[in-house]
Amino acid sequence: MLAVVAAPKAVAQQASPQTASQTAAPSIVQPEPLKIPAQTLDVLGGGPEQWTSPEGLTSSLKVLLLLTVLSMAPAVLLMTTCYVRIIIVLGLLRQAIGLQSMPPSQVMTSIALFMTLFVMTPVWTRVYDDAIEPYTNPDVTMSMEEAYEAGSIPIRDFMSRQIDVAGNHDDVHLFYGYMDPDATAPSSFEDVPLRVLLPAFILSELKTAFLMGFQIYLPFLIVDLVVASVTISMGMLMLPPAIISLPFKLLLFVLVDGWRLVVEMLMNSFGTLG
Repeated sequence: MLAVVAAPKAVAQQASPQTASQTAAPSIVQPEPLKIPAQTLDVLGGGPEQWTSPEGLTSSLKVLLLLTVLSMAPAVLLMTTCYVRIIIVLGLLRQAIGLQSMPPSQVMTSIALFMTLFVMTPVWTRVYDDAIEPYTNPDVTMSMEEAYEAGSIPIRDFMSRQIDVAGNHDDVHLFYGYMDPDATAPSSFEDVPLRVLLPAFILSELKTAFLMGFQIYLPFLIVDLVVASVTISMGMLMLPPAIISLPFKLLLFVLVDGWRLVVEMLMNSFGTLG
C-alpha cells in the first residue's frame, strides 16, 4: 500500500522539473522586420550616381532647405519683432546702474520675451486670421504664395510703422539704393520690398534703442559725477567712486519706481498696435 502511494509521488517529482521549466520559460516574441520603402532603398543604395541624380538632388535640397528654415526661424521671429529694442534697452539699463550680472541674463531675456509677446500679440493674431487659418482650412482654397503674402502684410505694417514713428526713413533709402541704384525712391512703404524693409527695420531699432539708453544713462551719470567730486574733494583718492555711488543709484532707481518707468517708456515707443 505504501509503495502504491509513493509511486505517484515519485512520478510527480520526476515530472515536476520539466513542467516547471516549461511554465517558467516565457515565449520570445520575434520583432517585426523594419519596413523601408523601396524608393528610399533605391536612393540610399544607388551610390553617388543616384545621389547626384535630379531626383536625389531635389530631395536633398528640400531637406537642406527645411533644416535651414527651421534653424533660422527663431532669429527671423526675433529680428522682425520688438525684441531687439527691448533687450538692448534693458542691457543698457543694467550697465548704467553699474551691475554686471544683476539681474541675471536669464531674467532680462525672460522680461524681453514676455514684453515682446505682449506687444506682438495683435500682429500675430492678424497673421493667424489672414494667412494660417485660411490656408489650413479645407473649405478655403489658398495657395502657399497667397498665404505668404497675406501673412507678411501685418508684419510689414508693424515694421513700417516703427520706422515711420522713429523717423528713420533714410535707412530705407540706404538699402533701397544699394538694391537698385537706378531706381527712384519709393513713395510709400508698400513699394518697399521685404528684403529692403528687414535690414532697415533692424537698423532703425538699433538707433532707437541706443537713444533710449542714452536717456536712461543720464541720471546715473549725474550721480557718478557728484559722488566722484565729493570723494575727490574729501581727499579719498584711493576709494573707487563706483563703490559709493552704487547704493545711491540703486536707491534712486527704487524711489522713482525705475522698472515701471522704463517699461512704460518702451511701451509708449511702440505706440498702439491694436
